Amino acid sequence: MKTLILASQSPRRSEILKKEKYFFVPFPVYVSEIPDKNLSLNEQIIDIARRKATACLDLYLDQSQDANPDAVILSADTMVCVDDLALGKPEDDEDARKTLKQLSGRSHLVKTAVCFIDLKEKKILSHIETTEVYFKILNDDDITNYLKTREHIDKAGSYGIQGQAQSFVEKFIGDYDNIVGLPIKAVNKIFLEQNWNLKRVE
Repeated sequence: MKTLILASQSPRRSEILKKEKYFFVPFPVYVSEIPDKNLSLNEQIIDIARRKATACLDLYLDQSQDANPDAVILSADTMVCVDDLALGKPEDDEDARKTLKQLSGRSHLVKTAVCFIDLKEKKILSHIETTEVYFKILNDDDITNYLKTREHIDKAGSYGIQGQAQSFVEKFIGDYDNIVGLPIKAVNKIFLEQNWNLKRVE
């Protein structure tokens, strides 16, 4: 039975996996999330997720004396995209304000790349999921009050749909969990297609 290694420090990704009853080992890694501008938008996001997965692989094998050779590493990277530009995590409150104004009254895409490494088979797989999100028009008070919640910190696009920013959303087309940070339907499908027998929590 395979062990699932989560190469992420995101509590939101952990919560989604727990909801699906997966047993997993959190193994966060820190890599540069600066996109490679020589790649297409989708390729940039997949590249970052792959960097996280390979960094996790090196660290896991190096630091875990009881590392399971029959494990699967899962990493992910989420970006909010407008006009073919990726909006990263805000540098500060003013950067977050600028981003939220940019998203106001229009649609944007939330893209999450997931990368898997099967240690035993030495196989790397990746997938990208896209959800379209429509924001209502936000006034200055909406944005100021949201910034006071501090929910925008460390969030791609300066918001988290699972928090108070859900009131900004008129509608979305696609997987809700993808907006949160992990497209679990796609992940489950890949686990099934690869016939990976993963440990579950009873």
